[in-house]
Amino acid sequence: MVLTILLIHGLTSRVVAEDWFRWRGPNLDGISTEKGWSTEWPKEGPKQLWKASVGTGFSSISVSNRRVYTIGNQNEIDTVYCFDAHTGTTVWKHSYPCPLESGYYEGGPGSTPTVDGDFVYTLSKRGDLFCFEAADGKVVWHTNFVDQLGVTKPRWGFAGSPLVEGNLLLLNVGSAGTALDKKSGKMIWTSGKEAAGYATPMPMTIGSERCVLAFAAKALVAVRVSDGHELWRHGWVTRWDINAADPIVARDKVFISSFDQGGALLQLGAGAPTVVWQSKHMKNHFNSCVLVDGYLYGVDGNSDQPADIAFRCLDFQAGEVKWSHQGFGLGALMAADGKLIILGDKGELVVAKPSPAGFKPIARAQVLGGKCWTTPVLANGKIYCRNAKGDLVCLDVKK
Repeated sequence: MVLTILLIHGLTSRVVAEDWFRWRGPNLDGISTEKGWSTEWPKEGPKQLWKASVGTGFSSISVSNRRVYTIGNQNEIDTVYCFDAHTGTTVWKHSYPCPLESGYYEGGPGSTPTVDGDFVYTLSKRGDLFCFEAADGKVVWHTNFVDQLGVTKPRWGFAGSPLVEGNLLLLNVGSAGTALDKKSGKMIWTSGKEAAGYATPMPMTIGSERCVLAFAAKALVAVRVSDGHELWRHGWVTRWDINAADPIVARDKVFISSFDQGGALLQLGAGAPTVVWQSKHMKNHFNSCVLVDGYLYGVDGNSDQPADIAFRCLDFQAGEVKWSHQGFGLGALMAADGKLIILGDKGELVVAKPSPAGFKPIARAQVLGGKCWTTPVLANGKIYCRNAKGDLVCLDVKK
């Protein structure tokens, strides 16, 4: 009996599940601590547990307390969905008018729901910010930033996801961010009316101050969380003001990237940051890299030059290209348990070993059709993938 208990404990202790309650995960770096999930897939790929149709858009998936959240658009109406993670049954949904705005791409929502305890926060591309009760979808409060503040809507709409910092809800809205009281929706501070970028605010501590990095339309800006005071800005001008990929913070360094500027590693210190290196070797169009063991993995290229798009590995400190691999297009990725989880833009799901020595796939399967630009999500033994038209699949990767 004792031996049986020890054996069971030995097996289950290696399986560590984790919720993915916001965009880019618990640590906002695209990396999960979940362990014990399977890459030993049958030829046809992981078992599909359920499938749903959520409408056009590129909103990713949030998973919390056995619930799954995302947003889609049908007939010029956004809908926030809450599904049962095990069955795919719709627990609740909430709809509101919002144009598709499909210029140069399919359109639809680009931000991802943020779950904070008993509440869910969502932001539409037209500036509608909602706070819902996670249990039943009841609207706690709602505001519209364009109406309330008169801020300029970015060309392709607001896309950064809400960020909870203590009692504050931070949004990449306005010149360099806006903060509200998360319980009431009351405005705490805002930074101006100029257009924002498309990235999600990234929190960090600079010196002794809690700050947030806001990727504005033409610069990366560091502001103090408590009052929005600007600490510094680093100019970063791109065509059409497309600063969409999130900054990647590693201690006192920050990596930034865009589809035409390329990438740069910034050294933080007293005052404005200095440039460690800058090159065209990693040009993130909209999906961010992940940083694993000192190397950046991500998609270099943009939709204007599809033949030049490549999945790449870069040395974080030096900016040197270690290898390039073609075939994923403008796909997206996350990492977990020492593995990369990549969803190619044509719906191929690939698990690979992160290594500067070369691209090393472990498992792969075609799991979706259509255009797949949305980041896949691993949570609690399941991988969630969606395409632009709104097909959402839940795949079983439990061991």
